[in-house]
Amino acid sequence: MFKKFFFVFILLAITHSSFAAYILIPMDNTQKNHLKAYGITYWVLKHDVETSWLLNYRGGSFMFKYNEVFEKELKIRGVSYQVIADVQSTAILQQIADPEVNMDEVKLHKAPKIAVYSPKNKLPWDDAVTMVLTYAEIPYDVIYDDEVMTGSLPLYDWLHLHHEDFTGQYGKFWANYRNAEWYQNDVKQTEETARKYGFNKASQLKQAVSKKIRDFVSGGGYLFSMCSAPDSYDVALAADHVDICDVMFDGDPMTPNAQSQLNYNNCFAFKDFTIVTNPMEYEISSIDATQTRGRPGPEKDFFTLFDFSAKWDWVPAMLCQNHETVIKGFMGQTTAFRKQFIKSNVLIMGETKSLNEARYIHGDFGKGTWTFYGGHDPEDYEHLVGDPPTDLNLFPNSPGYRLILNNILFPAAKKEKRKT
Repeated sequence: MFKKFFFVFILLAITHSSFAAYILIPMDNTQKNHLKAYGITYWVLKHDVETSWLLNYRGGSFMFKYNEVFEKELKIRGVSYQVIADVQSTAILQQIADPEVNMDEVKLHKAPKIAVYSPKNKLPWDDAVTMVLTYAEIPYDVIYDDEVMTGSLPLYDWLHLHHEDFTGQYGKFWANYRNAEWYQNDVKQTEETARKYGFNKASQLKQAVSKKIRDFVSGGGYLFSMCSAPDSYDVALAADHVDICDVMFDGDPMTPNAQSQLNYNNCFAFKDFTIVTNPMEYEISSIDATQTRGRPGPEKDFFTLFDFSAKWDWVPAMLCQNHETVIKGFMGQTTAFRKQFIKSNVLIMGETKSLNEARYIHGDFGKGTWTFYGGHDPEDYEHLVGDPPTDLNLFPNSPGYRLILNNILFPAAKKEKRKT
């Protein structure tokens, strides 16, 4: 009788000591809210708790030490999770460490400080990144030209650019919206800011801002851009000391033979492109595939993520973590990047092969990295000026939005993958 009691006591003691050791957040199709799962992971990092990102394990799951406070927050936010014992977490790590499987563990340490480059005046469009950050409950600061020019960028780890025109042509909206109040206010405020910093016109201000962003990346910053920002940013870098703006944008004509004076060596991602000089055309350069790809429609427009080695190519593997490999396409001022204008050292992570276009690309610059993502809103196929913002409560499992949030956590990861 004593032996039987002793055995039960020991069993209960072992069970109690190993119970509730870790929390696993699965990121496969069992997850009720993928987007908020990133938010809770960020929140855990803010509490100085190291987190494991389990690349390719159940859709890129997260795991961290159990805390009753964390479990309560998971329930409040409606995120699916499992409480697992020490032995279970060890078994998972042993499974993904097997050299025969395409999985690995990356440690996340400190929650990155996030900045979104966005004008303070109200414009008739939204920003997918600010929407998903707000929905996921991830804090961020909004900065614009003043903050960039006064040296605030080094305060941040991660910077986002969205529906912005760094060429100084105001998004090429002149043809359709030059009489609109929002357009006129944007021109007025940008020109006032330019004069404040000693520039004669907006294009010179945006050129200076582009260079400061370049320096931010070179110094170790993480840059993420969507919609018109990737296209216009590289065009602005290539047009250093070249006026590519016509008279209706900056009050004087373009530099004669401006195209031949572009310096593609200045660009992060693109080469050999042609600038679009027609002020009536809603396009910045030949990089964008919007006008050349036709209009396949949401039923036929998809792109495919590449399958990278989690053990050897852990950075792109991390940026492509998802519960889907085929992602719904979506349009923007820059919808996709035509491959013939992408530099050979750029890593293509998502493509529409049949159209010879890339949708999701990545590269290094100096000590930092950049990621460009084509399109405006992953859950609004053709988001037009003045359309209402997307309600992400309707899309908690959006694969397209997950790619944005992969980039949010990227700066928290170690530069070298953890050895197991």
